[in-house]
Amino acid sequence: MTLYAKINADFTENYTGYSALAIIVSTCLGSIAIMTTLMNGNAPLQMFLVFLSVVVCSAHNAAILTVQKPKLVLDLLITSLVVNSLIIIGNGLF
Repeated sequence: MTLYAKINADFTENYTGYSALAIIVSTCLGSIAIMTTLMNGNAPLQMFLVFLSVVVCSAHNAAILTVQKPKLVLDLLITSLVVNSLIIIGNGLF
């Protein structure tokens, strides 16, 4: 059994609790990504990164609020965490 399969099984079993934590984590990481992006100015590239961060966080939150399948919510959470982490790392390098 792969790591993803184990996480998916645990997430599905404890969907309600993990969903509440996931909203907090995704939103906090997204706000940090937006803050670091806007610290570098407000050029079109920065506005695109802000848009990207808002879209992935909103997609994840909307999936929870509309009670989608746990696998979709987990996939969107992972996408949100990866995208926002890359934005934060990218802004730290430049």
